[in-house]
Amino acid sequence: MNRAPTNRGDSCNNLALRKAARYLGATYDKALAPVGLRATQFSILQVLSVHGEMTITSLADMIAMDRTTMASNLKPLAREGLVTVEPSAADRRARVVTITPEGLSRMKTALPRWKAVQARFEDSFGAGEAAQLRVSLEAVLHTGFEPWAE
Repeated sequence: MNRAPTNRGDSCNNLALRKAARYLGATYDKALAPVGLRATQFSILQVLSVHGEMTITSLADMIAMDRTTMASNLKPLAREGLVTVEPSAADRRARVVTITPEGLSRMKTALPRWKAVQARFEDSFGAGEAAQLRVSLEAVLHTGFEPWAE
C-alpha cells in the first residue's frame, strides 16, 4: 500500500518560529493599525525613543534585521515625518536615524494599544511563560549564526 509521505513540520524550528511570529505579528499589527503603525514600525520608534539617534546599522543590529531591510522599513516612517535619516557628521558613509517629535507622539499614542496586546497575550499564555519565551528567543540570537554577514 502506498502512503503519502508525512510532512513532520512540527519538528521544524524555523516553521514553528515563523508561524508564531506571523500569528503574534498580525495581532500587534491589527491593534496598532488605527494609529497608522505596523508592529515593526512601532518597534523601530520605541527603540529610537529610548536610545536616541542611531546609525541604520546599529538600529538594524539592535532589532536583528539586515541593514537593507531596515533602510526599507525606515522609508515610510521618514515620508510620514516620524523619523529623519541624515548622513552622519562623523562618517558621511553612515546614515543616522532620529525620531522626530511627531514620531515620539505617534509611538506614545500607540503605546496603550501595544500594552493591551502584551497584557492579553500574557493573560492567555501566562506571564511567567511569556517572560521565559522572551529569554529563550533572545538566546536564539546568540547561537552563532551570522545570517547577515557579507
